[in-house]
Amino acid sequence: MRTDDPLSICDVHSHLVPGVDDGARTIEDTLDGVKLMTQAGIRKIITTPHVDASLVRNPERYAEHMDRVDRAWSDAERAVAEKFPEVDFRCGHEVMLDIPDPDLEDERLHLGGSSFVLLEWPRLQLPPGTVGVLSRLRRVGIRPIVAHPERYVGFDRDLELAKEWRRVGAYLQVNYGSLIGRYGPEARRLAVRLLRRGLVDYLATDFHGRPHLKLLYREGVEMLSELGGDEQISLLSITNPQRIFRDEEPVPVPLLLGERTLWVRLRGLLKR
Repeated sequence: MRTDDPLSICDVHSHLVPGVDDGARTIEDTLDGVKLMTQAGIRKIITTPHVDASLVRNPERYAEHMDRVDRAWSDAERAVAEKFPEVDFRCGHEVMLDIPDPDLEDERLHLGGSSFVLLEWPRLQLPPGTVGVLSRLRRVGIRPIVAHPERYVGFDRDLELAKEWRRVGAYLQVNYGSLIGRYGPEARRLAVRLLRRGLVDYLATDFHGRPHLKLLYREGVEMLSELGGDEQISLLSITNPQRIFRDEEPVPVPLLLGERTLWVRLRGLLKR
């Protein structure tokens, strides 16, 4: 079901296609994951199985891989539509840029049929030349979104690299879990710094759809609210992700200005 509700919470990064990556393993996992999302109020989902950009260079292996994803996605789409008809459930990919000159023309790699592509670099490291890669993608009509930049090793303190990514037309997506320390204190600090500089365009769950994993959406929203980010929550969780569904550029997100409570500051000190 396609819903145009302007208040629909959207998630554009998850791993709910069963049996194709390190996310959901079965249709039951997929349905359990979507159930958790609906319980959190999420009604629009673009799920994003992993794929390596280098695979496209081997047509036979790429076709085999994508056929497997297509079959699993078709099963998942049908099951979700039957059990959760209120959910707008679409597919894209999280593309690992393990080569500097990726071919991302295949629309199955794009987020829900849009011109946006969710990207990551290997092993959470920042290789040289990332700005050039993103710039080249923009020139051929791709709108790149860098997944979870807060988790990468090697950012300078002034976030100049993140600013350069934005300057050449890329967007940034932070994980809700990073805001509560799911990936460690450094990722949390970097996520908050990116928000304070107004460099984040989207929040997403990056939920891997397995029973032992938590969604962390509500916890992340609660933390951002405690940090004084109620306006940012709406833009990052609803407005801008919905614009991907319409293939529209995100609107600017104001800087996160200040923490709201003494408890938040004390909790941050304890985490450090």
